[in-house]
Amino acid sequence: MALTTDHSSPMNRQRSGFARSLDSGFVWGTAAVAIAVGLLLAVIALQVGEDALPAIQKFGLGFLVSSRWSVIDGEFGALTQIYGTIVTSLIALFLAVPIGVGIAIFLSEDFLPPRIKQPIVFLVELLAAIPSVVYGIWGIFVLIPILRPFGIWLHETLGWIPLFATAPAGPGIYAAGLVLAIMILPIIAAISRDAMVAVPAELRQAAYGLGATRWETIFQILLPAGFSGIAGGVMLALGRAMGETMAVTMLIGNANTIDSFSILSQGSTVASLLANQFAEAGGLQISALMYAALVLFALTLVVNILAEIVVRRFSLKL
Repeated sequence: MALTTDHSSPMNRQRSGFARSLDSGFVWGTAAVAIAVGLLLAVIALQVGEDALPAIQKFGLGFLVSSRWSVIDGEFGALTQIYGTIVTSLIALFLAVPIGVGIAIFLSEDFLPPRIKQPIVFLVELLAAIPSVVYGIWGIFVLIPILRPFGIWLHETLGWIPLFATAPAGPGIYAAGLVLAIMILPIIAAISRDAMVAVPAELRQAAYGLGATRWETIFQILLPAGFSGIAGGVMLALGRAMGETMAVTMLIGNANTIDSFSILSQGSTVASLLANQFAEAGGLQISALMYAALVLFALTLVVNILAEIVVRRFSLKL
């Protein structure tokens, strides 16, 4: 005799109502948390903007195009720091994106057996857990001595190019950019790998069925299908690079002027400026530092908006 379940019994109705209550509570709870995060972001922006108001009133938009930072004269401009922030972040992306996407391809496809692939995935993600100050110390004692002869060779050989116009003095923009590349590499690799693993297996099988090779499938099917996730990971890594403080402070040289546009010269970023001067600042200098922090806040906000636009646009196309 077949067994039947009475879905209209009081117990089932009670359990169904309890489940609906849980679902409704989860929806309202997550909505409340999302609104709270947005409000917190607005409160931070308003507080930073309020503290930066005296500098905004005195320097206006000229703060963004002036490279003079003189505490004695009371003249402040963040062009050097904005330039250093953007250049080091672009160097990091230039180095980390192809390597990170390559690692993602290598770890998402069947190039290695699982017992070997999983430890490699763990080691790549472990890079993100290393404190930034450790990267800074490693950069000072290991990376810079290795890079300096190469930087001298670049200057002597390609010094006619503005990017290599100055002789390296040890710490500099190039060293900070390279360490940033290492720091954002696990972000790009992990998110890109997740995006490629999420591609339906039917797409791979269809490509192989049409006679495509493994690499044709990867470059013509998998990468375009996972591009929105890869782009989101790259933008997230860019925001991470722009806000990095300790490692960059220890490696960039902290020069408050732009002597040239050479990546071999010393420089400064907004984050390193705040780390170096905020503890001993006073008066208008504090307001100028908060103005610089507001600029960094705006830059990271623009990066996140661009990431959202890119992800949505390519998600709709695919």
